[in-house]
Formats: sequence, C-alpha cells, structure tokens
Amino acid sequence: MRRKITRQPGLRIEDSRRRAGAGRGVREHTARLMHALAKYIESNASEVISLSRLARQAQLSPAYLQRTFKATLGVSPKAYHDAARLRLLKVGLKAGKSVLESITEAGFQSTSRVYGHTARNLGMTLSVYRAGGAGETLAYAYRETVLGPLLMAATDRGVCLAQFGTNESTLMAQLRAEFPRARIVASSMTQSPELDAWIEAFEAHIAGTAPRPDLPLDLRGTAFQIRVWRFLLGVAEGEVLSYAELASGIGAPKSVRAAASACASNRIAVLVPCHRVLRADGGLGGYRWGMERKRVLIDRERKVRSVRQRLG
Repeated sequence: MRRKITRQPGLRIEDSRRRAGAGRGVREHTARLMHALAKYIESNASEVISLSRLARQAQLSPAYLQRTFKATLGVSPKAYHDAARLRLLKVGLKAGKSVLESITEAGFQSTSRVYGHTARNLGMTLSVYRAGGAGETLAYAYRETVLGPLLMAATDRGVCLAQFGTNESTLMAQLRAEFPRARIVASSMTQSPELDAWIEAFEAHIAGTAPRPDLPLDLRGTAFQIRVWRFLLGVAEGEVLSYAELASGIGAPKSVRAAASACASNRIAVLVPCHRVLRADGGLGGYRWGMERKRVLIDRERKVRSVRQRLG
C-alpha cells in the first residue's frame, strides 16, 4: 500500500526565506566586523599589528580573517595597515616634521621599506611631499570646453590632474591645495610643450570628434584606488559597467562601496573614465564633476561607437 504524503506547499519557500535571511544576517555581521577591524587598524596604525593580533581581536582564525577582510575591503589587512601608516606619515610631513621623525612616528620599521612603499603610492619622494611638492614643477593649462571650465596639470611623469569646475580661479585653488609648494607654471613652449597638445587632444575627445587620447598619467592614490583606476583604463569607449562589476573586475567582488569611493576620489576626469561606471539598475549613480557631464559623456561615447560600428 502506497504511503500517503501530506504536502505543505509553503514550507519549502518559508524555509528558503529563513535561510536567505539568516545568510544576509551573517554577511552583514561579518561586514560590520571587518569594518570595525579596519577602524582598529587606523586607531593603532603606528604600532606593529600582526595578523595573529587582529585574529585575536576579532576572535577568528588568521586564515579566515585574511580571506574575509580582503573580500570585504578589497585589500589585505597588511595593505590596509600600510595605507593607514602612510596617512600618518603624510600628516607628519605636512606638519613640517623631519622625514626620519615622520617615518618613526608612523610606525615604519625601516627607511628603505618606507621609501619603496611611498614611491609607489605618493608618486614623489618623501622630502618632496613634506615640502608640499617643492622641487617639482607642474605645468597647467586652462580651457573653456563644451563641458565647462577645465584645468589640466602634469608633472614630468604625466597628467596628474584634470578637473572640471566653475571657473579658473576655483580650479587653480584646487591645484594649489594638492601641491601647495610645487612650482606651478602655465604651459608654454619653454615649460611644457606637450601639455598644450595633450589638452587639445582632450578637448577634441570630449567634443566627440576624437577618441580618448592615450596620454601618460601620473596616478597618485592608495594601492586599492590605483587598481580601480587602472582597471577603468581598460574599459572601451562606449561601454559601461556597474560598480559591482568593477569590484569583481579587480578581484574584490565584495568591495563595491570601496570601488565607488575610488571612482569619487579620481582626480583625472575622462582620461581615467570613471564616468563609465553605473549603478546596478542602470542609473547614473554619482559623478565628481556633476551628473549632467556624466550623462553627456556616456551618450556621446555611445553615439560615436555606434557610428564607428556602422562604418565597419
């Protein structure tokens, strides 16, 4: 005799919902714990913080902590600690302390290690940064463009700033705030003949008459920010991606907010094409230089790509 089975239609659905809710709760708790650890690192940045110390603080195994921290914040605990110490170092240098004193107070264990680390992240030597860019010459060029006032500046390594703004004086103030003691000169045939050509190529691009120029860039940011910016350099004109796809593209799928923050911190408009990143629902999301500029850039690039595809 066949056994009669009593069905409960909603049971599996409710069980699934409970499991999904429990899963979200665990993920949210884990994210809060990792962000709390990040604050702990920042509060103790000048100290030696081993992975085992962090594991004891979080009551997790070192291996699980390492994996989860990187998945949540996009960088390892060590890289996050290095970035926090670098911020301390920059504060000391800006306050006028000696290089050695600033290195010691920031908790770096050796001068050779800190010089290699800061060269990658600051784009300049410690002594130059301490002096607010003293010893560096930045050439700048200003233009009224189809997208509004634009200022571009470059070091001998490449473009370090391209900003839209309301007027030249505001943009110059922003440039001087970034490099308060650098020698800042207007572009000319004697100072920076390349920059005039670069900004003309930039103007042609945003006007929709030329592709994005492949200019040398002097990227300055944290290791995570530079990963984001370099990934964006590979996004083709006319294409867009979501913040989640961007985070996944750099190997940090859970660091969506951090990826969005890196886009917001970008100082080089258009050339580092953070305007090509949208919300998951296709909405524009944010843009440092205004939503209307973002909309115009995306629409123009899509039209240019469509024309090129039709022409074969």
